[in-house]
Amino acid sequence: MICAMSPRVKKLVGTVLLLAFVAVYAFAMMIVAAAVLPHGNKAAELGFYAVAGFLWILPAGLLISWMHR
Repeated sequence: MICAMSPRVKKLVGTVLLLAFVAVYAFAMMIVAAAVLPHGNKAAELGFYAVAGFLWILPAGLLISWMHR
């Protein structure tokens, strides 16, 4: 049987997961940037930060959508 969570518990769990995800994602992007960017030019650096800056939005949006259902 699936246990239904109350909205308060869902928001608490979602908030903790979102904070953990953002911390892990930022650390992972920092490692990737340190490995890749020293060998690239300024355009590659700009592209990397643009993509990495927007890439986290989809999983965060899905999690926030789940929290509000």
